[in-house]
Amino acid sequence: MPPDVARRGGAAAGHPRPTRADLAAATDRTIPDVLAPGLAVLFVGINPGLWSAATGWHFARPGNRFWPALHVGGFTPRLLHPSEQEALPALGLGITNMAARASARADELSADELLDGAAILTDKVARYRPRWVAVVGVTAYRIGFGRPKAAFGPQPESLAGARLWVLPNPSGLNAHFTPVTLGAAFAELRVATGLPDRRPT
Repeated sequence: MPPDVARRGGAAAGHPRPTRADLAAATDRTIPDVLAPGLAVLFVGINPGLWSAATGWHFARPGNRFWPALHVGGFTPRLLHPSEQEALPALGLGITNMAARASARADELSADELLDGAAILTDKVARYRPRWVAVVGVTAYRIGFGRPKAAFGPQPESLAGARLWVLPNPSGLNAHFTPVTLGAAFAELRVATGLPDRRPT
């Protein structure tokens, strides 16, 4: 894959960009988790965006900084394109969402959807037993788990036996975090998990 395509987070070779009609039709769709038993870290998005629902790839929208932050944080040996998400379990990583249905913006979700999603996530964690669960979005975590004062970083409680961590939302709409500070937040999690820095030296 050409590196400029990977940097953009747009269409990969052989994968055309979704059209406006594709995106409109993707509302309320769900996409499969990237999941396996015994992962080191299960990343939990808020819910799929329309790009993700149209392509089937998590954090697929151009401008979303999840994949760059994953690499800058040392979780992946190179910058992966969203279409390469199935490579994650071999690295001990997985992805799911707090709420399953796709929407244009995360703030379109109701509090009840996040509460229901937290219960489903708890069952999923109990079944698949990841060592760490990293929720990517503090507001969704506060609402879903009834922790209104939760901050970024490690959480004092566990989730079905897994350690909990809250990361910033990597959406390009989150102007509070730059690509550098977002990568540093992911790196802090990686160090806490004991995973090696997989970037080439």
